[in-house]
Amino acid sequence: MKLLSVAVPCYNSQDYMRHAVESLLSGGDEVEILIVDDGSTDATGQIADDYARRYPGIVRAVHKENGGHGDAVMTGLANATGLYFKVVDSDDWVDAQAYPRVLEVLRGFTGAPIDMLVSNYIYDKAGTAHHHITSYVHALPQDRVFGWEAARRFHKGQYILMHSVIYRAQLLRDCGLTLPKHTFYVDDLYVYEPLRHVKRLYYLNADFYHYYIGRDDQSVQEQVLMRRIDQYLLVNRLMVSRVDLNTVGDVHLRRYMIGFLEIITAVSSVMLLMDGSKAALEKRDALWAFIRERDPALYRRLRRGVLGRLVLARTRPGRAAATLVYRVSQKIYGFN
Repeated sequence: MKLLSVAVPCYNSQDYMRHAVESLLSGGDEVEILIVDDGSTDATGQIADDYARRYPGIVRAVHKENGGHGDAVMTGLANATGLYFKVVDSDDWVDAQAYPRVLEVLRGFTGAPIDMLVSNYIYDKAGTAHHHITSYVHALPQDRVFGWEAARRFHKGQYILMHSVIYRAQLLRDCGLTLPKHTFYVDDLYVYEPLRHVKRLYYLNADFYHYYIGRDDQSVQEQVLMRRIDQYLLVNRLMVSRVDLNTVGDVHLRRYMIGFLEIITAVSSVMLLMDGSKAALEKRDALWAFIRERDPALYRRLRRGVLGRLVLARTRPGRAAATLVYRVSQKIYGFN
């Protein structure tokens, strides 16, 4: 069994996928790199096959019909033989200095595996001199195994994303995780849904993942997100419907999950506010009505929060205030 399987979902990624794969190769024989060609129409498949030929036993090329990012992630998990599982998007990469430290930590728990390893990630935004680093030094204990009861409060912008997490592969399988096909923004669901099954965590304060922001067609680009808002809303609804937060026993984990869901719901609502059309505002109201019907207690918690009050504003000044908060957050945390 490999120590770590890394899935690299690729769709028409010929221009940048090599950087992602090359950054992972220094892991050596302990790491299995699964290049998942999601029905690409360019040279992605040939590049994947070339890597598999050059690095037998380390790189595997998996070809499939196009099903979207989430389907590629699930295909990677289905083919993974490693004890642990990581996703690295084809336009991102891992840090050469932090990589050996991550493997050392994972290697130390092969006898009694941890459920989740958390590390830092860097927003590598094109055209900016300063790259924001998301770390968890004030939220999570360092360099020891712990449970959710040891977690402290996460501040806004500090939530655990796909970039910062390595899961135990069998945990993902056992919890029944599925991701919808032909849907962007499933990263949030991938991280969120398995959390209630995580008992043993470890935080490594290392800047491991480089999250590149700069391509015009990236799903996180604001204009692209607004065009695909229905997909974002689908993920938002699935996060609400798949996890009954009333059954999450640990209060620290429940508080974290509510906070994360609050951010996702606020982003959904702000995108619709910025659209401003009657149809968009109806979608916003429908989302909140869905939450109220599924979980009245959660609805009240989100509705009474600062973000809830802002994004549900009915007046122009109120909507302007919500947009301003979003813009300021962009500047502070470097996303989009």
